[in-house]
Amino acid sequence: MRKKSLDEINGSVKVPTVYEAAFWQKFLAYSGPGALVAVGYMDPGNWLTSLAGGGQYRYSLLIVLFVSILVAMMMQSLSIKLGVVTRRDLAQAIAERVSKPLRIFLWLLNEIAMMATDLTGVVGTSVALYLLFHLPLIVGIFLTVADVLIVLIFLQFGIRRIEFIVLTTILVVGVIFAIEVCRAHPAWSAILNGFVPSTSILANHSELLLSLGIIGATIMPHNIYLHSALAQSRRYDEHDPAQVTETLKFANWDSIIHLIAALIVNTLLVILGGTLFFHQHIVLNSLADVFYGLKNPAVVGQLASSLMSWLFGFALLITGLISSITSTLAGQIVMEGYINIRLPLWKRRLLTRFITLIPIVIIGTLINFNEQEFEQLIIYAQIVLSIALPFTLYPLIAITSDRQFMGNHVNKRWQMVLGYTLVTMLTLLNIIGII
Repeated sequence: MRKKSLDEINGSVKVPTVYEAAFWQKFLAYSGPGALVAVGYMDPGNWLTSLAGGGQYRYSLLIVLFVSILVAMMMQSLSIKLGVVTRRDLAQAIAERVSKPLRIFLWLLNEIAMMATDLTGVVGTSVALYLLFHLPLIVGIFLTVADVLIVLIFLQFGIRRIEFIVLTTILVVGVIFAIEVCRAHPAWSAILNGFVPSTSILANHSELLLSLGIIGATIMPHNIYLHSALAQSRRYDEHDPAQVTETLKFANWDSIIHLIAALIVNTLLVILGGTLFFHQHIVLNSLADVFYGLKNPAVVGQLASSLMSWLFGFALLITGLISSITSTLAGQIVMEGYINIRLPLWKRRLLTRFITLIPIVIIGTLINFNEQEFEQLIIYAQIVLSIALPFTLYPLIAITSDRQFMGNHVNKRWQMVLGYTLVTMLTLLNIIGII
């Protein structure tokens, strides 16, 4: 018998039947998985590229961010459809279709991608601890091992409480950056112009590279695997076509709304960088540059400087900690789906974290834990994720375009063509960015 994806939470949340409840009751019952996925769109990699984009090019890269989220919405929608219709996650669906050697290769590639995702959380958390409490980076790195306790505690609450905690985190981070942006007094008309496509992005090589960085930091493999499993957390009648259709509808609404929240947070980061640092000609090469820039009275004013820098560091800290939940779940999906090995989540968390710490400590020692160079590990992680992305998205589109597998919910031809076109473009852009 085929194992359920993330058996602890699979089918654990009861939802109303098609005729049982009002729209908002159904919407609330289905809401939650999108929040867990949205956190992946607000990790330190996104922070660094969004802030740098604003600092260097003011608001002109807002259109790149907007398009990236639109593409992400489509890919997450396909992931949801796969999970809801077939009751399989992406790793399980791929494993059923490929030979054993290819399955092992894809597992190893995705394990490396999961560790790269975990790496950004480690770096972000340790940098936040360094900035807020002046803890040495090496101390902060090893303290992140303790977040396994956070994962354990959260998982005891059940998936609904985890979803609530993550949603609260998103709201807190959003409010923090909304406060900081309002204090910065941005030029709203210029911000609106930033959402208008411009050929200057293609003409300016450095601006193009930063745009690729934003795209690469936005769409990541672990979110695709994660959503295909989380969509199965709702307990619905999979043999009732009407119930399946309704589940797809509400799961997609949940995804879209939370991705809009992620778009708002990243937009606020670009606006913050563009408002405070663009005219100051301050180059933002690291998160620490932003933290210390916010401490500069010349940038934000005497009264607000300490508060704004502290809020920034606090937001970075809680985002890094909460991302440990999603990376743990995604890693478990990949391991179970590809090689059918199941570990308790706390063991999986410890294994992933300790393996991730090995290159971090080695590289950190080589650079003498220089904070700015240490943060460059985030960029290296984005490169790894860019390499893994086509091996996630091409199979996703192929599987959801298979009528025998998906039935009436198979991709329409325009969806298949658009999907392959977008993934090919993303792949080429990532290759350009890496080269």
